[in-house]
Amino acid sequence: MRNVRLNANLRQISQKLSDILDQDSDEKVMVFTDNKALQELCAQINRLLLNRQKTRADYRKREISYKKMLSNISHDIKTPLTVILGYLEMMRLADEGNEEFRKVEAKAVQVMELINQFFTLAKLEAGDMDIEIGKMNISELCRESMLGYYDILQGRDFAVELSIPEKDMFVRGETRAVDRILNNLISNAVRYGGDGKYIGLALRESGGYVYIDITDKGKGIEKAFAQNVFDRLYTLEDSRNREIQGNGLGLTIAKNLALQLGGDIFLESEPHVKTTFTVKLKKAL
Repeated sequence: MRNVRLNANLRQISQKLSDILDQDSDEKVMVFTDNKALQELCAQINRLLLNRQKTRADYRKREISYKKMLSNISHDIKTPLTVILGYLEMMRLADEGNEEFRKVEAKAVQVMELINQFFTLAKLEAGDMDIEIGKMNISELCRESMLGYYDILQGRDFAVELSIPEKDMFVRGETRAVDRILNNLISNAVRYGGDGKYIGLALRESGGYVYIDITDKGKGIEKAFAQNVFDRLYTLEDSRNREIQGNGLGLTIAKNLALQLGGDIFLESEPHVKTTFTVKLKKAL
């Protein structure tokens, strides 16, 4: 009888510990028993859980501090860089035939773009970006986003396929945020899917969500790399996850924005056949 009770208590402890870990909660393990060994076991388990809770809290605190520091540094760098760009432009205009001035200015512009990307991502991750979510016409924005790339696509002989239902669809979102998501994904497809000479945008809805599929038929992304394409600064040479400026932040920013809108972004890729980034957004009622 004692062994039966002991086994039952051990199973109870095991199940409770499993639930705590699976749910990532801050609960403690409790078991009602007069068995001194089981009481000591629970006490030691709870010590470990308490240390785990403290470690997680310290990590969150350091992470928030780091993100705010990165945001402040990015802001402080932008100010002198803006002044430098102003002087470079004046020098280039004063001596338009000077190729060195043009090259230096172009590189400075790239640095500014990189800083802007860092600044945006830092604000997103620190929770400092104001995004006012409301009802918006996603059909219209998709058409406008693709139209913005018309000259580039035509100049590179892309086949363009749009699948947008005649009846407008509406989502819960913010125009600037969704526009940035679409531009990052479309520019990524143009730059890294150019070999396929094809880009498609399809709009559909299912189960309370609206989905935007942006597809190209370029070299694609190997499965081994696919899970990393949204990681910050992931720029493995054999993958094609860098956004149009090539700094490894565009897809990360797009993913963060989608999550803050209550949605997500997914990737499916079959190299040299089809690569599709899918944006998931909540449907507006």
